[in-house]
Amino acid sequence: MKTGKKLGAGLILAALVMSAAGCGDNETNTASPGSEPAKTPGTSSEKVKIVYSMWGSAAEGNTTQAVADRFNASQDKIEVEVQAIPWENYMTKLNTLATAGQLPDTGMLKEDGVIQWSSEGMLNDVSAMYEGSDSKPLDSLAYKYKGKTVAYAAANEILLLYYNKDMFDKAKVPYPPAALDQAWTWDQFVETAKKLTNDKNGKHPGEDGFDSQSIVQYGASVENLPWQLETWALSNGGGFYSEDGTEVKVGDDASVEAIQRVADLYLKDHVAPLSVGQTDDGIQRTIIAGTVAMATNGQWNVGTSLNTAKEEGLKYGVAVLPYMKDKVTISTGGANVVFSQTKHPKEAMEWLKWYNSEENNWDLISSGIWMPTLDKWYKDETLTRKWVENPNFPPYDEYKSAVVDYAQSSAAKPAAWFYTNYTTDFNTLLGSILGDVWTGKTTAKDAISKNLDALKAAHTGNQ
Repeated sequence: MKTGKKLGAGLILAALVMSAAGCGDNETNTASPGSEPAKTPGTSSEKVKIVYSMWGSAAEGNTTQAVADRFNASQDKIEVEVQAIPWENYMTKLNTLATAGQLPDTGMLKEDGVIQWSSEGMLNDVSAMYEGSDSKPLDSLAYKYKGKTVAYAAANEILLLYYNKDMFDKAKVPYPPAALDQAWTWDQFVETAKKLTNDKNGKHPGEDGFDSQSIVQYGASVENLPWQLETWALSNGGGFYSEDGTEVKVGDDASVEAIQRVADLYLKDHVAPLSVGQTDDGIQRTIIAGTVAMATNGQWNVGTSLNTAKEEGLKYGVAVLPYMKDKVTISTGGANVVFSQTKHPKEAMEWLKWYNSEENNWDLISSGIWMPTLDKWYKDETLTRKWVENPNFPPYDEYKSAVVDYAQSSAAKPAAWFYTNYTTDFNTLLGSILGDVWTGKTTAKDAISKNLDALKAAHTGNQ
């Protein structure tokens, strides 16, 4: 464990933060995390003690300890104690515990830290966690290092295309397709966006007299945060990394071309507002603000912002993403891991399997913030309807096709942090490099080629 190496801040989903669990007064925990207490016949201390760490407040911790208590009461073999650590100190505390050989048995870990910790021998292989179960997580939700599954995502998220139905109706333009086999090509997406882009005189891009300096409604917005931007590089036949995560491929022609096409939505096509890719509030700035007809972003927006907007009158829909060459969406979700210092990996996995079950996260799932992880919720219609048929979601058939079916299709690819290291360092640098690309001061090809060595260094942790 390279304790001197500081892990990056990562891109933690708001949903995961909201679910952050567990508390207990750390000062009263006299046993070392992961150790087994003395056994007294006839008492609950005969159970194997498992410590689960998480980031969050004491109130959030108390809520999760109550969940753990249900697990504790459900069987006579394992006793789970939740160890809450403030978010701002979480990774520092884990590094300190790792150095002392006192890591908890299991706990939350930021997406960008999973592969790094695996490479340093700090995580257990959890491939056997779902052996003998009637269902397992979707393949796109497994964090893998050297072919071994070292974590499963605690929730699922994919990227979608959101759209304002009133804007489409007013322009008499067909809605974006919810079915993957009908997905728009990139060119179809751009042409549709032009029909939905209006200047102050009602002119569209390409029409005589159109004024790109007086646009009052944009047709599209593609979120260009670096981790989401990789979707288009993959769709164009490129990517930020090789499939095994060992090489940086962002400098390849296909990847550079994809990034430039996203920039050109603003620079040349005049269908998108300027976005410098610094904040993850794209749906609030576009669909909810009423300034953009369609926008890409994560499924979690259904629960975190769109439910409220719908109650206030917004009529929105969901669709699959357009594509350049290959149909691609990105899957992601924060990780729960089993630390390698535990003496009880089997029991730790049993707890995580129970804790990660949809029933224990139902408020987050039914609100639209999280999606289930187990494949049965995507394949069993009864379970799918239990999940989707509620007022928090778009119409069942639309959401099932554009989200449920999409998430289990071959188009769903794991985000880079599921299989490669130092993604935060890489993404931070890439975001900085691309700043002048979005404004047209330089091209994606020039910006990336000039900084390719630095991007490669960031990917290896040598920035």
